[in-house]
Formats: sequence, C-alpha cells, structure tokens
Amino acid sequence: MLLWDSHSNKELFDEFSKILTKENAQFFLKFANNEPIGFAQCSLRYDYVEGTKTTPVGYLEGIFVKEKYRNKGYAKELLAACEKWAKDKGCKEFASDCEINNIKSFSFHRAMNFTEANRIICFTKRLQD
Repeated sequence: MLLWDSHSNKELFDEFSKILTKENAQFFLKFANNEPIGFAQCSLRYDYVEGTKTTPVGYLEGIFVKEKYRNKGYAKELLAACEKWAKDKGCKEFASDCEINNIKSFSFHRAMNFTEANRIICFTKRLQD
C-alpha cells in the first residue's frame, strides 16, 4: 500500500496472489530487526521491452524501501537479488521504467547503472458507443 496507494488492500492481495503462482515472477523482501522494510518485484517479459535486443528480459516491476531505511543500500541489495534471479532464468538483459515525473525513481535507476532507453508519454481515450 505504501508504494501502490491507489489500489485497495484487496486489489493488491488478489493481484499478488496470482503473481505468486507464476514461475515468471518473483518477490524479494528485506527485513531489519525482523521488521519488513522493503521489497522488490521482478518478472520475465517476453514481449518487446523498450531498448532491449533479447528475450526474455528481466524486469523490475516495483521496488520500495520504507523512508527511514533509505540510502542504506537496501534497494541496491533488492535489485541485485532481482538481477541474479533474472540471470539464473536465462536473461541477458534487465530493464525497468518509471513515471516521467518521478525524480526519485529516475535518480535511483541512474545510480544503479540503468541507461535511459527512451522517454514516452502514453495516451488513451474512451471510444464512443
């Protein structure tokens, strides 16, 4: 809820329950003094991933560390676990994304040696009946 606050507990529970049954997705948890302080969710993507040349691609779907535990290397540890998992699954590349106005996420990705592949703005519209 701290990361995806626009969703209800039930929505997240239902979504994560489905994800946990798949072999192409993985969660990693970080604890400090038996307290959960962060997590990372990664998956294998077989569809086109912007800027990549191989398939499948390991993909960072989400990463979060509670505010008071940030800047201690925990997110880096979680990302490393995701990258190792993807490599063990045969991936040659790892990718991620962030919203264009999320400066903290952008800075994290750059600090973790991600290379920016592209910037896009996605549009949608409702079709008339």
